[in-house]
Amino acid sequence: MRPIAIPSYIDKLWKAGANTGEKNIELVQQQYMQLYKGEPEVSVVIPAYNEEKNILRTLLSLSLNTTKRAVEIIVVNNNSKDNTEALVKATGVICILETKQGITAARNAGLKAAKGKYVLNADADSIYPPDWIEEMVAPLDSSNVAITYGRFGFIPTGRTSRTSYFFYEQLADTTRWINKKFREEAVNVYGFNSGFRRAQGIEVNGFEHPPGANEDGWLAVKLRNKGFGKLHCVSNPKAMVWTADRRIEMDGGLWKALFMRAKRILFPSREVVIRKDL
Repeated sequence: MRPIAIPSYIDKLWKAGANTGEKNIELVQQQYMQLYKGEPEVSVVIPAYNEEKNILRTLLSLSLNTTKRAVEIIVVNNNSKDNTEALVKATGVICILETKQGITAARNAGLKAAKGKYVLNADADSIYPPDWIEEMVAPLDSSNVAITYGRFGFIPTGRTSRTSYFFYEQLADTTRWINKKFREEAVNVYGFNSGFRRAQGIEVNGFEHPPGANEDGWLAVKLRNKGFGKLHCVSNPKAMVWTADRRIEMDGGLWKALFMRAKRILFPSREVVIRKDL
C-alpha cells in the first residue's frame, strides 16, 4: 500500500535540504566521507542543470544512506548558470562538466566517469531513503538481473495536493503492472531510480537511443536483449524515492497527466519505441 502522506523522514529532509547554508554543506561533507570508503563499488550519477535550489536535498539524502559498500557520488553539471557546481564542490562530492546539453549526454558522461562496479541513476530534485542504495544494488549481485528500477511518489510543489497525487500514483501502478505483464516492462524504468552494472552499460553504448525513445527505458531494452538478465522491480517500501512534481506541473498539471495515462491504458500505442510515461 502506498503512503498517502509523505513520510516524516522524507518531509524533514525535503525542508532541511532547502537551506544552502554552511550547516547542510558540512553535514553532507561528513556523511559522504563515511560512504566514500575507498575504491567505490557503487557510483551514483546525478545530472544537474541549474539545480541550486534542489541539489543539497538530494546530496543530503544520499549521503545519509546506510550500506557497507563503498559509494561515490558524481554530479554532472550540464552547463548550469547558477551556483549548482559551487555547492556540489563545497560538499566534497565529485562534480564534472558536460558541455553537450541534454540528459543523454549528461548520463553518458557520468557513466564514463564512474569507477564503481554498479551505477545508480539519480536526479537532482529527488529524496532518497536511507536504504535506497543497498536495496537497488543488492539484486544486481545476482547474474540473472540486468537492471533494477524502483517505485516513487510525488512531492507537491505547486497547486496539486499530496492526496491527489496518491490516487494518481495508484493508477500509475496499475499501468506499470499492465506494462510488465502484457506490454513492455522497460517503460517502467526511470533515470532517477534505476541501476545496472557499469561494464555492461558501457558494452551496450550507454544511454544512446534512437529518436523518439528515452535514454533509460532504451538502456533497459539493450541490456536485456544482450542477454545480461531480466528487469527487476525493487518493491520494498524502504527503497521508495520521492521526487518533485515539477515535470507534471510544466506539462500541464495533474488533470492532463491523468487524461494521458487513461488514454494509454484504453488505447495502447503500437509504437515500438520506449517513451516517457510519468
